[in-house]
Amino acid sequence: MTDDVVLKTLPLETPWQTLAPFLFCMHHEDDYPSGNAKMGPDPSQLEGRRIGNDFSGRDGWSMYHGETVPGFPRHPHRGFETITLARSGYIDHSDSLGARARFGRGDVQWMTAGQGVVHSEMFPMVDRDQSNPTELFQIWLNLPREAKQKEPYFTMFWRDEIPRQTTTDEGGRETTLTVIAGAVEGLEPKAPPPTSWASRDDSEVAVWTLEMEPGAEWTLPAADEGINRMIYAFEGETASVGGRETVPGHGLELRPDVPCSIVNGDEPAEFLILQGRPIDEPVVKQGPFVMNHEGEIKETMIEYQRTQFGGWPWDEDELVHPRDAGRFARRPDGREERPE
Repeated sequence: MTDDVVLKTLPLETPWQTLAPFLFCMHHEDDYPSGNAKMGPDPSQLEGRRIGNDFSGRDGWSMYHGETVPGFPRHPHRGFETITLARSGYIDHSDSLGARARFGRGDVQWMTAGQGVVHSEMFPMVDRDQSNPTELFQIWLNLPREAKQKEPYFTMFWRDEIPRQTTTDEGGRETTLTVIAGAVEGLEPKAPPPTSWASRDDSEVAVWTLEMEPGAEWTLPAADEGINRMIYAFEGETASVGGRETVPGHGLELRPDVPCSIVNGDEPAEFLILQGRPIDEPVVKQGPFVMNHEGEIKETMIEYQRTQFGGWPWDEDELVHPRDAGRFARRPDGREERPE
């Protein structure tokens, strides 16, 4: 294996840089304290923060746009998808379609904004007697032109439905592969939303995570030419990726058409892998809207001001569910699902 497997190395800045068809990736990691009666921090812990826009990371956590509970109150999206990997803690979802959900601790939500949806994502601090660590990835995946005007849609991948496989190398060291999108190593994930770019067989969209024991070795299989592929090292110490030494806090763009050997260092490590075929259409982004042309962005803003994408059916902008709600998803038609 030679260094030409790695095409580029870059430091991970917020948000993480991605390659088409992905738009960006945010990694949130907050060590929230114990929650109060409203599932937020004690008011004394909010003093000195820029409430409503707190990305300070002070004391190891942020309120983001939340005022009472951390998170992102009511806001719109159009023209792309969000894939939210909730690694720890909980996320309370509510949207303009009337849907609600609480997911976390390994669950994934995949939402297609399509022609427009308004939703909130709050991080309830449900534990009153201990801290509430919360970690998640939110990945933005672009939509092709014809899907940007489709009905919004979301689906849940509960943690026990997500394929995982642990392999052992010749030295007896383990690597665990988790597959959210894109079949690999015989693992078939759940189907993405029907209008997703990932629903097309030739898109080769993949979202995978790797957990590697110290010294573990694993080889990322080759994909087709024309695919963009990135691997992000976000936990551990040193590792060798395609013969290139790297440390956490860096992403590497890889050649897709050759296998890539990953050899971990002396500490447990984790990696996120994103790959896919570019949509090959113009991309214009402004805030929560992603379209193909500037004029479409202006039209979207006017439409949102006029219609609010169907309006907000809830009494609160930063809606949280009851403390004892558990993990659930309630569809716009009232159907409810809960993981086993």
